This record gives sequence, structure tokens and C-alpha cells, in this order.
Amino acid sequence: MPQHFADRLLRAIEEKKSPTCVGIDPDYGRLPADIASQPGLNDASRVDSALDAVLEFCRRIIHIVSPYVPAVKINSAFFERFYGEGVDGYYELVQEAAAQGLVVIGDCKRGDIGHSSAMYARAHLGDSEFSDRGDLVVPDAITVNPYFGWDGLKPFAEIARDEEKGIFILVQTSNPSAEQVQGLTLEGGMRVGERIGVMVNEWAGAPEFMGTRGYSCLGAVVSPRDTESTMKMRALMPNCIFLVPGFGAQGQSAEAVSHCFKADGTGALITASRSVIYAYEETKYLELYASEWEKCVEQACKDLVSAVGTPKAVPV
Repeated sequence: MPQHFADRLLRAIEEKKSPTCVGIDPDYGRLPADIASQPGLNDASRVDSALDAVLEFCRRIIHIVSPYVPAVKINSAFFERFYGEGVDGYYELVQEAAAQGLVVIGDCKRGDIGHSSAMYARAHLGDSEFSDRGDLVVPDAITVNPYFGWDGLKPFAEIARDEEKGIFILVQTSNPSAEQVQGLTLEGGMRVGERIGVMVNEWAGAPEFMGTRGYSCLGAVVSPRDTESTMKMRALMPNCIFLVPGFGAQGQSAEAVSHCFKADGTGALITASRSVIYAYEETKYLELYASEWEKCVEQACKDLVSAVGTPKAVPV
């Protein structure tokens, strides 16, 4: 039976006892040798060869991390670079992750004026309307850009509502230059990012988007800046689950991301990408497992789960 996206994500977090998500951002140039050197996968100059190698790597990553985390975030940009075949590969991985029981977030950061957003929303969140693609699996949620305002977000929100999916709206991102825009101070003293947070919470809090456990199917992407500003963001958006980027390779610590949770331990999903999927490049893991790259990734995933910790139990 279908279930509201936020309720479903909270349940998945509780089942795995971890509010964590592994980001899948594959780069052919960083693939382990036992994949990139295989016949048929060892030609970076051919789309089919390079893409097949990337997909093999990603499939193995999904199977390695699925016992430990409730969700994966698949970055569509790393597949779109392979043109049409890459888009097909992206959806193949969505299906692979869904088959492993994972909540699948498509990191595609879409957004446009209303009629264009409607097409993006249908492509990335909508169940297939085509008789010959009726078995197509699309993500449980995607990331979206609020720059066009509610007109641009409404098509995504409506499909999320109608098809038990979710969206995560960019509010405070992890890239250093984000402050050039998000940090601008408005009249009255509120920062741009904070004002976006206020609007997102207003949209998210509409009864039609709310689940049974106090969260909306409209979440927010929030990367911590400092303790005070992160706690302010948490207070501004009580209706939203935070998708929290930047842990690990981008420098966010367990202490920094802890302020993205509410007092009861709910309300955030912490993502790590490169620090997990490329763990075999790190000396500390190589010292443990030498050339066994899959064990390096598994240990890094376990370390992510341990570092973030277990949220407090919340009665269903």
C-alpha cells in the first residue's frame, strides 16, 4: 500500500537505525583497477565501454551499502555526461537500488518555469504513462531548485503529493561560493537562504503535503554553516526533513550535522559520497584491506553510520 514519502523515509531510517545516505557520483577516472582494466570496460574513449564500467561500479556500491544505510542519492549529472545511454543507465541504477529496498533520491536539481517544470517533474518523479515502459522505476524523491518560486516548484510538489514521492528544495548548499547569493542580507536583516527557508516551510506545511508524523513530502537541502545558523535553519523549517550534504570529503563533521536534527533525533538525512565510494583511495582503508576495494567501501560506509550515530527512537 502506498505510504507518504516522509513517513516512509522515517521508517526506513528507523529500520536501519541510521539517518544516513550514500551519494553515488561515479567518475570513470577513479574506478578501481579490477573494473576499469576488464576487457570491454577498459576504453575511456568509448561511451559504451566507459559507461558499462561506471554502471558495474555503481551496482557493486549499491549492494555493498544497502545493508547499512536507508537511502542512496544518485547524481544524474555523472550519467548524463554519457548522453542517451547514460540517462538509460541512471534509470537502471534507480531500479537496482529500489530492488535492494533503498529509498532512492535522484540528485538532479531541476527547476524551471511552470510548464517546463511539469515535464521535468513527470520525467523524474512520475510513474510511467507509456504502455511499453509500465515497469519503469523512478526515484522516490529528487532535488529541485527554488529560484523560479512556487510556479516552478508546484508541478514537482503536486506529483510528489499524488504519487507518494518527495522533493528536497535547495535552501543552503555546500559549495563555498553559495554565500555570494544565499548569504546576502535582505532588508530587515534576514539572509537570502533564511528567507528561502521560511518560504519552503510555508509551502511544505500545507495539509495536502503533510504526513502522519509531522513532516512534509517537501524537504530541504541544508548544509551546515555554523552552529547558530544551522539551528536557526532547523527552527525555521520544522515541517521539513533536511537532506544534508557535505559530510566527509567536503569537511562537515558529525558535530556540525547534529544540529540539523530535532531534539527527538528526527528530521535529517546525512549524505556522504566521495568519502565512501572512493574509500579505496584512502591510506587508512588500504592499510586494512590492501587491494580489496569493496571491503574499503564497506568499512567507510560503516564508519559513516558510526560517526553520524543512531537517532532516538520515535514511536510510530
